[in-house]
Amino acid sequence: MRWWMGLKGRFGRKGRRLRATARQRFGWQKLRPGQQEAMEHLLNGRDVLLVMPTGGGKSAVYQLPTLLLEGPTIVVSPLIALQRDQVTGLLKVDAGGAVAVNSTSSVAAGLEKVTAGHAAFVFLSPEQLAKPDVVERLAQAGPSLIAIDEAHCVSSWGHDFRPDYQRLGKVIERLGHPPVVAMTATAAPNVREEIVGSLGLADPVEIVRGFDRPNISLEVRRFVRAEDKSQALVEHAASRGGLGLVYVATRKESEEYATALAARGRRAEPYHGGMRGAERTRVHELFTRGDVDTVVATSAFGMGIDRPDVRYVLHAEPPESPDAYYQEIGRAGRDGAPASAVLFYRQEDLGLRRFFAGGRADREALLRVATLARQHAGTVPAGELAALLKVSTSRLTMLVNLLERAGALSVTDTGDLRYTAGRMTPQQAAARAVELDETRHRVDDSRIDMMRGYAETRGCRRRFLLEYFGEPYPRRCGACDTCASGQASEPVPLPGKGAFPVRAKVTHTMWGPGTVMSREHDRITVLFDSVGYKTLSLAVVEDVLRRT
Repeated sequence: MRWWMGLKGRFGRKGRRLRATARQRFGWQKLRPGQQEAMEHLLNGRDVLLVMPTGGGKSAVYQLPTLLLEGPTIVVSPLIALQRDQVTGLLKVDAGGAVAVNSTSSVAAGLEKVTAGHAAFVFLSPEQLAKPDVVERLAQAGPSLIAIDEAHCVSSWGHDFRPDYQRLGKVIERLGHPPVVAMTATAAPNVREEIVGSLGLADPVEIVRGFDRPNISLEVRRFVRAEDKSQALVEHAASRGGLGLVYVATRKESEEYATALAARGRRAEPYHGGMRGAERTRVHELFTRGDVDTVVATSAFGMGIDRPDVRYVLHAEPPESPDAYYQEIGRAGRDGAPASAVLFYRQEDLGLRRFFAGGRADREALLRVATLARQHAGTVPAGELAALLKVSTSRLTMLVNLLERAGALSVTDTGDLRYTAGRMTPQQAAARAVELDETRHRVDDSRIDMMRGYAETRGCRRRFLLEYFGEPYPRRCGACDTCASGQASEPVPLPGKGAFPVRAKVTHTMWGPGTVMSREHDRITVLFDSVGYKTLSLAVVEDVLRRT
C-alpha cells in the first residue's frame, strides 16, 4: 500500500502544478477528461497514445508539460496551415516562444531559434524530419518531448497515409527518445497497434476517451438513379441554414455541386487538390471567417479545419472507410450544438472507391530498388537511387518502406539505404514486399465493405460506427434515422462462453488471429490481421473460429 500512496502523492503534486499552470498561462479553469492523465504520464517519462475526439483538447496535452520541462517540444504536424495556427496561438500567451520550420520559411533561421533556446515549441512536417541535417540540429537542442499530431497517418492502412510518417520511429531514436505523445481523433485497434509499432513507443499508456459525438445525428438516404441522388443532395444543402460541408469523390463533382448550389442562392465554393494554392487559401480563409455557406470538397479539405459551428456534413458518395467517414463528419458540431451527417448513397458508388484504391505495388520497381541497393557493398544515398530510377522522393520512400517491412532494406541515420536481407535475393525481397502490399489491399477492401455495412445496416448507425472502432455501445442512440424510424432493435446479448464478446481474441482456421469488433443476435464482425474486417454468421462460426 505504501508504494501506491507514494505514487498517488507524486501524481497529485504534478496534477496541482498542471492545473495551476493551465490557469496562469492559458486561462483554462479546468482540464478535460483524459488530458491531465496523459500529461502526468508524460511528465513521468512515459510514452502515451492518446485517442481523443475532435475538439477534445489534444494540443493542451503537450503544451502544458512543455512549460514544466527543460528543453523544447518537437511537434510533428502534417499541414503548414495547421502549424501556422498553432504557432500564432502560442505566441499570444506566455509559453516560451514557438516556431514553424517548413518550406515557406527559412529552415535555418527557425532551427537557430530552437538551438538558441528562443523557442519552446518547434513545429515540423514529417517530410522536414526526413532530412538528416534537420534532425541533427534538433538533437543538439535536447528536446524534452515529442508530439505526433494526426498519428493515424503513420498507418499504412490509414486514409491519410503519408510515407514519411513511417520514418518517424527512427527519428525519435535519433533524438534520444524523450517522452512521446501520439495523438489522433480516430483510430481502430489495428491502426493503434501500427502507430505503437511504427513509432517504436516504449510500453505506452493508451488513453482512449471515447469516439461518440452524440450531438451529431446520423442519416443515410438511399437512391437507385444517380441524377435523383444529386438532385436530392442539392435540395437538402440549399435548404439548410448555417455553415456546411459537402464531401465528394472527384474534382469535377466539387465544381458541379458548387455551381448548382450557387444557382440556388447559396454562397458555395469548390475545393480540391487540383486548384492552385492561392485559390485553395482563399476558400480556406472564407470558410474560417464564415463568409461562405457551403464548401464542396474532396478529402483534400480535411486536417486543420477548425470551425466549431459547422452544422452539417453531407457525403455525395461513401468514403473509402468508416475511419475516413468519422474523421469527416467529426468536423461538424464541435461547439456541442446539434449538427447532422447525411450520406447520400447508391450501392454502385462503392465501385468508384474500389477503383481509387486499386493501385498495387510495382513488383518491377521494388526489384530494381532491391537489386541496386544490394549491388552497393555498403550504403547507397537515397537521392542517388531516386535519380537512377527516375522516381520522385515520395515514390522512392513508399518503395523503401515496403522493402524495409519485408526485411530487405534498412535506412541509416544519414538517410542512406543498406541491403540487409542476408540470403534473401532481390527477387524474394520484391515478392515479400508485394505480399505485404496485397495484405494492405485486402484490409482496404474490407473497410470499403464496412462502409457498405454502415450504409445498409438496419440497426443503430451510431452503434455500428462505435463498435467498428472497438467501443461497445449496447443500446440504441435515438439520434439516427434507423432509431427514429423504430427500425433499429436493441442489441441481443449472446449467452454462454462461446458468445464471442466484443474485444475477444479469436483465431480463424484460414484467416488466423483477429479481434471481435461487434456482435448482433445472428452475426459477429471480426477484425483479422490478414484480411481485415469480416462479418460471420453465428450459425456456422463455431466450425471455423475459436477463442484464444
